[in-house]
Amino acid sequence: MSALLVPPSRVPQPRNPGMALRTITAETYRAFLASPAGAALGAGFLQCPSWADVKEGWRAQLLGWGPDPEAGQLTGVALVLLRQFPGTRKYFAYLPEGPVADWNDPDVDDWLGPLLEHLRRAGAFAVRIGPSPAYRRWDAALLKPLAGPGRRLGDVLASEVDPLGTAVAERLRARGWRRCGGEGTGANGTGGDGDAQPRHVFQVPLAGRTPEDLWSGLNQEWRRNVRRARKEGVEVVVGSAAELPEFYRLLGITERRDGFRLGRSLAYYERQYAVLNAEEPGRMKLYLARHRGEILAAHTMITVGRRAWYQTGASADHRREVRPSNALQWRMLLDAHALGADVYDMRGVPSTLDPEERTYGLLRWKLGTGGQVVETLGEWERALGGSANHALHRAFQAYLNRR
Repeated sequence: MSALLVPPSRVPQPRNPGMALRTITAETYRAFLASPAGAALGAGFLQCPSWADVKEGWRAQLLGWGPDPEAGQLTGVALVLLRQFPGTRKYFAYLPEGPVADWNDPDVDDWLGPLLEHLRRAGAFAVRIGPSPAYRRWDAALLKPLAGPGRRLGDVLASEVDPLGTAVAERLRARGWRRCGGEGTGANGTGGDGDAQPRHVFQVPLAGRTPEDLWSGLNQEWRRNVRRARKEGVEVVVGSAAELPEFYRLLGITERRDGFRLGRSLAYYERQYAVLNAEEPGRMKLYLARHRGEILAAHTMITVGRRAWYQTGASADHRREVRPSNALQWRMLLDAHALGADVYDMRGVPSTLDPEERTYGLLRWKLGTGGQVVETLGEWERALGGSANHALHRAFQAYLNRR
């Protein structure tokens, strides 16, 4: 799919006369993300222009606001995905893990209000956003000994509560937004029940640390497994698009073994690999762990600015004792550190601390890297005014629940 990148045009203006909101080109958008001001906002890969070409069935707009957006003088940007509601000319607007904005700004209405008005005029009946501030954090060392029957993250006092995240949540509620997954920690998935992106993620801090620090941060089991992989001759290499079919075959094995279903095709990963690397060479990498000439595990990593993500992992059912996945992750951690990333994000984890629940194994594995569970603000939704849009929003939610 080619994104519908609307050419620059005039859209409703904020109350602040020094602030303008416009549709912008992909080149202007990328230049802002690469600038010091844009990089400081920490955009995720889901807010890169290339992501519009990954998602089929959605139209896309690139928006920017600031003193002079058309000249590249920006303070924030947003990739907006628009999905048409069947049988209407109305759209659901989705900003995955966006917008890319300064949530510290107390005058959020200067850009948020015009953004919503622009989307309403573009035919959107409702909008979903994913604010970037963190909400709560739990250190790995805190959580591991507190696992037990029926326990969840919400039962444990957080190591840190982010005051900005709390303030942003209060601001959104005051403006009529609703947290999609509710206010709890979710039932047994990787986030709130209504979140499309994981509400709880696992992050390993890299800034200011040496490779030796990262090694000492691994728990004893992880260090033993990495050494075991090295001793057994597991070789970790960076692959290419040619190995994506093998990655996808292993992903199918992993889904059946671990009881989950991502529902993505090989074509999806091939498209993702092509468009992300066309935007910036090396943005998405495929790491392979080989043993005796056979690929036993394959993981993908994405980098944007000073952040790196472990996106998807797959492994075979046999020869798991040589620990190919541990070897892969250790290599990816080192590579992210060498690239200058401040954080290595291992993406979603479940909210359960119950060892008897199947999904706890994923959390336990990631805890071994010594990082933190981070509860994001999750995703927030609101209808864009008027009884008709509220009715469409309710109908759209029912439609999604039936799919």
